[in-house]
Amino acid sequence: MKIIECVPNFSEGRDARKIARITGEIEKVKGVTLLNVESDADYNRTVVTFAGKPEAVKDAAFYAIEMAAEVIDMSHHKGAHPRIGATDVCPFVPVSNVTMYECVQIARTLGKEVGEWLGIPVYLYGEAAMISVRRLLPDIRKGEYESLPERLKDEKWWPDYGPAEFNENVKRTGATVIGAREFLVAYNVNLDTQDIQIANKISGIVRTSGIVKINEKGEKVRVPGLLKLVQAMGVHLKEHNITQVSMNLLNYKVTPPHVAFEDVKKQAGKLGVRVTGSEVVGLIPKEALLAAGRFYSKEPSEEKLIAAAMEGLGLSQLNKFIPEKKVIEYMLELR
Repeated sequence: MKIIECVPNFSEGRDARKIARITGEIEKVKGVTLLNVESDADYNRTVVTFAGKPEAVKDAAFYAIEMAAEVIDMSHHKGAHPRIGATDVCPFVPVSNVTMYECVQIARTLGKEVGEWLGIPVYLYGEAAMISVRRLLPDIRKGEYESLPERLKDEKWWPDYGPAEFNENVKRTGATVIGAREFLVAYNVNLDTQDIQIANKISGIVRTSGIVKINEKGEKVRVPGLLKLVQAMGVHLKEHNITQVSMNLLNYKVTPPHVAFEDVKKQAGKLGVRVTGSEVVGLIPKEALLAAGRFYSKEPSEEKLIAAAMEGLGLSQLNKFIPEKKVIEYMLELR
């Protein structure tokens, strides 16, 4: 069977009724399984994971985006996480017997439907990008929702599909970024401090793009970060009185969670800050946990390796980590 995964991020993390209406649109589509729904009030964001047959997954994504446009008003949205629209980003990921090319075609087809039928500006990113400067999500999302009125006046940032104007509909929905990519692990490391400057400093040190400094000649120079294929930023979680180094591990085989965790912990220690644990947002491939388990333990069994990974990474600090509900192979019963 062909299986693809879809991981849309919606700009609502506080109103359970609105979130239920969005996920309800996914659940009603035959051939699709809703795997995970994870909301964060501080981020004011919900990450949804579902998988199934390619055409069914595309349809479910469309209905969810349509409902999000109905229940979320971006003109009143506030949250700690960067966002550009009611459905902020909607990536497709190949899981089983599906090529990246097929995911690209699904992303582009959905983008056209969302742009033309729902009147939402759509940008294509990742492997589905049709313009090279739009491959990276942060580049598209720069300035966030608040920048859209001016951005849509710039021909270079006209959307791939949908209206190139900030009309009343777009004022409410914002824009949506749709694409195709390999499996991404959304991974956050918790710092025992409320000082966002410390979280930002560590993020700049570890992320691939690094930081911009002024050299002796007064010129701006970019200093690359420590980790490969990693995006990172500092986030303050008021509800928990901590900050996080919030990361996207773009390829967990290049930079697995335990490597990111240990590097953040090392940098935090240099600044006199303690790391209290970490969290996975959405699902994670089993191999990423097994690699962490092998790093922290010499246990032979899969079950014990995953337990060692959870202990080593402190995965039960904020959100209780239940492997049966967080490991994609277990959720899809591909053990």
